[in-house]
Formats: sequence, structure tokens, C-alpha cells
Amino acid sequence: MNEQQAGSRIRVEALTPDSQEKAAQWARRLGLPHEDAEADFALQVSDDGLQLQQLGDDAPGPVRVDFVEGKAAHRRLFGGGSGQMIAKAVGIQPGVRPRVLDATAGMGKDAFVLASLGCEMSLIERQPIIAALLEDGLARGSQDLEVGGIIGQMRLLTGNSIELMRNWQGEPPQVIYVDPMFPHREKTALVKKEMRLFRPLVGDDMDAPALLEAALALATHRVVVKRPRKAPCIEGVKPSYALDGKSSRYDIYPKKALKP
Repeated sequence: MNEQQAGSRIRVEALTPDSQEKAAQWARRLGLPHEDAEADFALQVSDDGLQLQQLGDDAPGPVRVDFVEGKAAHRRLFGGGSGQMIAKAVGIQPGVRPRVLDATAGMGKDAFVLASLGCEMSLIERQPIIAALLEDGLARGSQDLEVGGIIGQMRLLTGNSIELMRNWQGEPPQVIYVDPMFPHREKTALVKKEMRLFRPLVGDDMDAPALLEAALALATHRVVVKRPRKAPCIEGVKPSYALDGKSSRYDIYPKKALKP
């Protein structure tokens, strides 16, 4: 099922004359039209890369993946390093930098944080438009002197996480990190712009139990599931313990100790 059938219509548009060929390539690759007056979203191509713009009068601004500037840079420089809760959740400690698979990569923010702390990262994103934004952000980041080395630790796979994990090729990840899309009930203004933009494209992860099951079968050392702080655990095996933050928590499913 492509995005035209998923309830949200998307067109590809070039924002500059120089980006028309690139826009044509993305349109072919994603099976999306250039012209669609009824489109809900535009995947916009410019000399600065890709961005997704919701169309309509009250639409928020465009969303793009940027590992070089903005929030990613701030978090890399001032986010707390290996003292961050996500670092503790995946088992980072002196002499331990696990190989991690982020099975629900999204915009790649958490994977970038872990890569910046020295973890070798595999990322899976199943929504083709989000995967395209992520691929574009990784390509631009890889050209940057400061973050190019971090991007070099990140490998993007596009497809269904459950199938890819069940048919994993090569050395299995030590840790699998899962952050499923959770049904939101907050007022729209409180939900982050990206979430508001992506929810019509992605929907909720109703297959979260199967995702957890596949992750537990593949990970050699532990599975980590990020949840809203008060949300129930994913159905199935119960976590051994959790790390609680202000708005979210990390449910930990250990299999084997991570050692230096």
C-alpha cells in the first residue's frame, strides 16, 4: 500500500529549478505524482534537501531531518552525554558501547544520540516518506566535518521492522530499541509538530506486540521499549524493570549482561 491509498495524498514538488531532476527521481522512487491539487502533503525538494510540508491554511511549517544544526546539535553538545536516560537504558557504561538496532527510527534523533556516544547503529524505518527524509538527512550530515563521523556509525534499512528482524542477515544486534507510535489523546497543540504531521501517514503501531516479540527473539543482550510515562507496557512478556523520566519511561527486557 503506498501513501496515496493510506488515507493521505502526497505530491512531490521542486522548490528550485535546479532541484527538478532530483524531485523527478524521488517521485519515481516513491511512486508519487508531481501534480495533485487534492494532496494533503507535499514532499518538497530543494538545493538544501528534502522536507515534508502539510498543505492547508493552518498547517505547521515543514519538517526535515537535520543532524548538523538545531536540536540535534544542541543535544549532542549539551544533552548530558552518557548520563542521559536513553544511554543508561541501552546499557552504555565505561568500556561498553553496544551494537544497537533502532527498530522504529522515525526522524533518527535517538539513534543519532546513541551514535554520538559511540554505539554502532542500525536503523529501520518502514514509512517510505519518513525513510526518505531520514536518508536525505543522513546524506547531508555525512558531508559535515563535525558530525560526518557520527553518521558513519549509522546504517539505514527501509522496510517492515518485524520482517527484517525475523529475517536478519549478519551479526545480530546486542540491543534493540523500540519506540512505537502510541495512541495520543492530548490536545493537538501539545503534540509535537512532527507527531501531528506524521500521525496521518503512520497511524498507531497496532503491531507493537509482534514488534516486541521479534525484537526479543533477535537481540542478544536486551530490548528497550520507550513508552509515555503512564502508558501500559506492550502486551506480552513483562519488562524486568523500567527507568522513569518526566514524560516517558524505558521498559527494559534483559537477556544477558553487557560487559566491557
